[in-house]
Amino acid sequence: MKLPRRTFLHLAAGAAALPALLRVASAETYPSRPVKIIAPSAPGNAPDVIARIVSDQLSRLWGQQVVVENRPGASGAIGVRAAAAAVPDGYTLYFAISSNFVSLPILQPSLQHDVGRDFVPIGFVGEQPMVIAISPSLRVNSLSELVALSKKRQGEINCAVLQRLTLPHLAVELLRSASGADLTVVNYPATSAGLNDLLGGRVQVIIDGMAPLAGMMKAGSVTTLATMSTQRLPNFPDLPTVSETLPGVRAIGWLALMGPPGTPDMIVRNVSEKLGVALGQPDLKQRFEDLATFVRPMSPTELSDFIRGEQELWKPVLARANAK
Repeated sequence: MKLPRRTFLHLAAGAAALPALLRVASAETYPSRPVKIIAPSAPGNAPDVIARIVSDQLSRLWGQQVVVENRPGASGAIGVRAAAAAVPDGYTLYFAISSNFVSLPILQPSLQHDVGRDFVPIGFVGEQPMVIAISPSLRVNSLSELVALSKKRQGEINCAVLQRLTLPHLAVELLRSASGADLTVVNYPATSAGLNDLLGGRVQVIIDGMAPLAGMMKAGSVTTLATMSTQRLPNFPDLPTVSETLPGVRAIGWLALMGPPGTPDMIVRNVSEKLGVALGQPDLKQRFEDLATFVRPMSPTELSDFIRGEQELWKPVLARANAK
């Protein structure tokens, strides 16, 4: 039986609208099955531990299992590609780390991904600031004294950082550019190797995240001069920030939750709201601080603006460091 043209057009329009209606209905009942979070890091390292704490909290809030799937390798590129290609239905999320958006596009130019275009921002999880520590034998008590001493003893003060274009390396390059400090950069494959040389007197300064330095900080084996966070840390209120001496200078690793491009707004709001509830719990904040990670709530829009600001901050530093 041949349908009248008007009836046919009404049916066609209804069929075209059906996928959108199904997406809305799906968002309203989300999540109705387990959710996967892709982490571009190896099991057991700091971002993975944080991701699993977050997934446990979301599991409780949703009443659905949230699992972490590790996709390490290629400086994070494997995880980035897997997350960007996932179906944007909210059942695959992405646990982004700062290097994915800062240094990875320089290391692998084919991955010039952009927040808002290639990923949908959901919520900021936490920041992991760099700290500047020295051997007590150096006998300086502040960042300004270190800078002055390095200029006086040109070429004599070595600074241990991780491999080229990692955040600690970029942090020392930014510090040198902003202050004129004469620090000789020595790259190490692991923080532990740099700390061994600091204790052995082969280097005098180290810049890294607080977590791997925490034990020696508490034992007094190293003297911490400043944190490169945006503000003083709650559990180290007497530790000054670098920006108090050099305004605008910061260096923080950060962790954020994102969705593949096309993730529906209703799902983004749902996940963002539940993430905010989870991060607001005092026991979770304490667990994060024990891992040198500090909660900093952001809306999806604020997160997008923050990431673009980080990319602009590090772009010239990366260019100089990569040219060297």
